[in-house]
Amino acid sequence: MLYNDPKSFREDMLKGYVAAYPEYVTQVPGGVARATKIPTEKVAIINGGGSGHYPAFCGIVGDGFMDGTVVGNVFTSPSTEDVLGVAHAVEHGTGLFIIGGNYAGDKMNFNMARDRLREQGVNCRSFYITDDVSSASPEEASKRRGNVGTFMVFKAAGAAAAAGLSLDEVERVTKKANDRTRTMSVGFRGCTLPGEDAPLFHVPHGRMEVGQGIHGEPGVGEADLESAGGVAQLLVDRVLAEAPINNNKRIAVILDGLGSTKYEELFIVWGTVRELLERRGYTLVHPLVGEYVTSLDMEGIALAVEYLDDELEKAWLAPCDTPSYRLGGGTMLSGTRVTYTTGIEDTVVFSKGSEASEKAADYVIDALDRMRTAIVDAEQDLAKIDGVAGDGDHGRGMVKGTTFAAEAAAKAHDRGAALGSTLREAGHAWAAKAGGTSGVLWGSALEAAGDSLGDNANSYGTVDAAKAAHAALDKMESLGGAHPGDKTMLDALAPFVEELDRQAEKGTSLKDAWGAASAVAQKAAEATKDLLPKVGRARPAAERSFGTPDAGAISMALCMKAVMPKD
Repeated sequence: MLYNDPKSFREDMLKGYVAAYPEYVTQVPGGVARATKIPTEKVAIINGGGSGHYPAFCGIVGDGFMDGTVVGNVFTSPSTEDVLGVAHAVEHGTGLFIIGGNYAGDKMNFNMARDRLREQGVNCRSFYITDDVSSASPEEASKRRGNVGTFMVFKAAGAAAAAGLSLDEVERVTKKANDRTRTMSVGFRGCTLPGEDAPLFHVPHGRMEVGQGIHGEPGVGEADLESAGGVAQLLVDRVLAEAPINNNKRIAVILDGLGSTKYEELFIVWGTVRELLERRGYTLVHPLVGEYVTSLDMEGIALAVEYLDDELEKAWLAPCDTPSYRLGGGTMLSGTRVTYTTGIEDTVVFSKGSEASEKAADYVIDALDRMRTAIVDAEQDLAKIDGVAGDGDHGRGMVKGTTFAAEAAAKAHDRGAALGSTLREAGHAWAAKAGGTSGVLWGSALEAAGDSLGDNANSYGTVDAAKAAHAALDKMESLGGAHPGDKTMLDALAPFVEELDRQAEKGTSLKDAWGAASAVAQKAAEATKDLLPKVGRARPAAERSFGTPDAGAISMALCMKAVMPKD
């Protein structure tokens, strides 16, 4: 894979993308927006997700599709601040619709941005796509993740907005498209993240992954490698198994190569797919064969179908004009160019804190730097653990988060921030710049701890640390919706907090109490190998994770040990 620096892959990609299609897109804080003026009465609509999926997500910005895209790091949810940056660029008073895949990080960050926009008076809605039939049973369809069928749902939403429908109607059409879209996939080789020398998952010779995700997640199962016809049969059987009751047998279809499967191979598979679909009485409406949602250099095939009715067929065939997909007459090249205002970053002014708080802030600066060093040293190990059932990005995400947090804390302290304010600034930077599920959870937790500790106490001890740890735990639980036992970072943090409480009640010094709690957290993190994940990207491949600890729990324990007080 070509890159300049793995850490700047997203930024370098966006720079080149905007330079390649200046008549279509312009860069704005958090991602890209259409380069031409949005029609006055049109509902603004944005999508988003991590990099690595082109043409999704930023390749479909333009007339008839998206007005903007929020772009995260590779396979990592954009941050709340990223979403707000794109939203403020395109929102113009007619309502804003945010749409993404059904992933924990996307939902948390998009919903937090949605709620802040509502507080600012913007009529904003959010919606999450659940087309991947392999990721949960029909009875738990709301837990399914987004896959290649996201393209179809994006198209329906974009067409509804372009037709001048109200926000209520855009939401209705989007929900209907999602309810009638199904995707199934198989994988022949895992994708490789920028800077890594091995794919996220290995497929043994003569075997294939069944039901893998689009973030490099391994499949929910493994099977003998089939012929092209056998693969076609598997995919068709699965997507037709959940045909809706009101089925007029007209379908939109995408056969997707996911990144590395050659077009000639796709055509061979497509010949059988089309025969099988038509043999079962289906009429194929403007079928697509190629790359529409990819996973870097993954080799595999996905089949997506949308069961059409008159309204959805009209949306599927509606004209659009974007860098990666055009249908009907193009209008972007003749549109009125627009310049977006990016706003001015606020500079926080800090009030002077107590002497104890300022001294404690000095310690926090050193502790965050030690945390960053520990995570950098463990990055590869964390990535390997996360890659067993997830997308392998946890190590890199934690490196970004700890780095941004440490830098922000140091800058804030240099400007006069005391303990609570320093932690709040560190948390804000972690959540705003690192993105992903862990980014928003860790960032919000640090902010909660900062609120608990404040800037004006005359002293800080074990009891204060325990209260701050409780605040962080409560914030993570309420925001993420996970609980101890779900195989997440909470399985290390909750025991840590409990032990810190016990030590505080005994009157133990902060150093000794923290050391005891860190040891408990480490043991609890290692014990997650015996748990099955109940939330997050690892859930669909839960059985594969058995015997491997949770990467988030391991990194949590590592961080707690790294920041242990010196005296």
